[in-house]
Amino acid sequence: MWPQTLPMNDVDDELLIYSPLMRSFTFNAYLVAGYTPIVKGNKLDFFINRQQGMKGYILNITLRGAGVIHRNNETFICRENDILLFPPGCPHHYGREAQSTYWDHLWIYFIPRPYWIDWLKWDRNWHQIGLTQSADSVFVEQLKTAVKEVIRLNSSPDRVDKILAMNSLEKALLYCFKQQPASNRASVDPRINAICQYLDENLAAKLTISELAAKAYLSSSRLAHLFRQEIGMTIWGWREKQRMSRAAMLLQHTQLTISQIAQVVGYDDALYFSRLFHQQYHVGPREYRKRYEQLHSL
Repeated sequence: MWPQTLPMNDVDDELLIYSPLMRSFTFNAYLVAGYTPIVKGNKLDFFINRQQGMKGYILNITLRGAGVIHRNNETFICRENDILLFPPGCPHHYGREAQSTYWDHLWIYFIPRPYWIDWLKWDRNWHQIGLTQSADSVFVEQLKTAVKEVIRLNSSPDRVDKILAMNSLEKALLYCFKQQPASNRASVDPRINAICQYLDENLAAKLTISELAAKAYLSSSRLAHLFRQEIGMTIWGWREKQRMSRAAMLLQHTQLTISQIAQVVGYDDALYFSRLFHQQYHVGPREYRKRYEQLHSL
C-alpha cells in the first residue's frame, strides 16, 4: 500500500489519508481540498499543466521542500510557508523544484461565496497568482490549522461538516486578507456588496433592477453600470452564476429532486434549469449528483 519511495516517517501521517495516494479527486464541486506529499521519484512527482486554469480559485500552502511555477518563460520557486492563490482562468504549470527532494503542500479548490471577492485581492502578485509570505509564525500556524480543518471537514460524509468546511475556509481567507494592508484599504463599493448579499439571500425572488436600485439609493442605470464596473458582469449574469453554485451544493448535500432544486434557486422550468446547469458544469444535474456520490462512496 505504501510506495517504496515514500517512507511513512517522511510524511504527515495524519494528513496522508487526504492525499492523492489514498483517494481520487474531482473538481466538479463547490469545494475540494487535500494534501499532496511529493517526494522525488514517487507517483506524485510530475508537473500539473492546465493551460486554461480552472473555474474556481486554488489556495496552496507549501509545508516543506520547494515547488516551481512556470509562466511566460519565467519561474517562481515557492518554499516552506509560502501561500499562493491561483484565480480562475490563470494557467497552472507547476511541480517539484528540481533541486528539492520534497514538495509537500496543502491545497483548496473553491468557488467563493459572493462577499468573499474582496478578500481574494492580494497585495502581491506574480503573473496573476496571489502571493503571501510572512515571518509571523502565529499567522502561519493559524492558517495551517484552518486549512487542515477544511480538508478534514470536507472529507466527512456529514452534510453539516461540509458546511462547516466552508466556514473554516472563510476563516482561512480572512487570515490571509489581514496580511494584505493595501487591499484591506481598497474594497468593492459597499452599495454593490450590499446588493450582492441581498441577491445571495434571495436567489429565487422575482426582482427588478428598479427594486434593487432603490435599495442601493441609486438610479437603475447607475446601479447597472456600477455593478458591472465593480463585479465584472451584469447583475443577472452574476445572479445566475450564484444560482448554479447554490444548485451544485444542493445536489451534493441534499436529496431534493431536480425540480425542487430548480424551484429553490429560482427557476420554474426544470428543463431550462438543467440546460443552464449543463452550460456551467458541462454535465447535467443528475449526472453531477451521480459522480459526486460515486466519488464520496470510495
